[in-house]
Amino acid sequence: MSATSTTTPQPLALTAARPARKRMQTIMRFLRANPLVVIGLVIVLAWIVISLLAPLLAPYGPLQQRVVNRLKPPSAVNWFGTDQLGRDIFSRVLYGGRISLPAGLLVVLGAGVIGVLLGALAGMIGGWFDEIVMRVTEVFMAFPTIILAMAVAAALGPSLFNAVLAMVVVWWPTYARMMRGLVLSVKSELYVEAARVVGVPPWRILWRTVLPNCMAPLVVLGTIDLGSAILVFAGLSFLGLGSDPATPEWGRMVSDGVQFFDQWWVAAFPGLAICTLVIAFNFIGDGIRDALDPRLRKGL
Repeated sequence: MSATSTTTPQPLALTAARPARKRMQTIMRFLRANPLVVIGLVIVLAWIVISLLAPLLAPYGPLQQRVVNRLKPPSAVNWFGTDQLGRDIFSRVLYGGRISLPAGLLVVLGAGVIGVLLGALAGMIGGWFDEIVMRVTEVFMAFPTIILAMAVAAALGPSLFNAVLAMVVVWWPTYARMMRGLVLSVKSELYVEAARVVGVPPWRILWRTVLPNCMAPLVVLGTIDLGSAILVFAGLSFLGLGSDPATPEWGRMVSDGVQFFDQWWVAAFPGLAICTLVIAFNFIGDGIRDALDPRLRKGL
């Protein structure tokens, strides 16, 4: 009779669950060490839920006008007061998240994809292509972002789509410049040289080896840029280069409030919505930076 092994094999499900449990423990330690990240996540998640459920949460329609109740201060009937056309500001603020959040996300994704692609190719190919891409980025970065975005949006015409497109046009150079520097740093590593020596195609080295080692700083930049994109998008609408006057967009609502300075609530509440989201994304971005930077980790 053959001898039986004294080692009891671990169940496959239990073995597979260990890395997931370890990752969850690391995440929980990170969140406990960074309370500002928790605050930022709560604020962002709250705005996402509020924006999705705005039709259910808003007591009035965002375009519903009651001129007889114009410029009423906050009350039990209108929690945030009413604007110059008698529209409920609370309802319009809730609906505003359905515009500002997707706009900021589209800007960061669009600019990130374009910038990462051009920066990665410039770093890998080098030569004349690198020179052209870098000179173009320097031209864009020579102008303040909001000024250049204003010029592009004015040329395209005021609309939500054109405002987002204008921001993507002026936003990508930051990602391209960062990505190029990261690629130049990573491609000089020994493991990249070894892959090149054994005959791995350049596109495969870029996709499977270089890019994964460049993504951490880009994630931090993208997270912080979400707040900045929302702020600049609101600025374009504030200047009349984004949404039309009837659209419940936060920047446009702040612009309306400037005309009625004595009625502070018209501009204060949409401005507070912008402020909370920008600060929340900055909290999250700073926390991710601390977690990914070995010099800034706090015992994770």
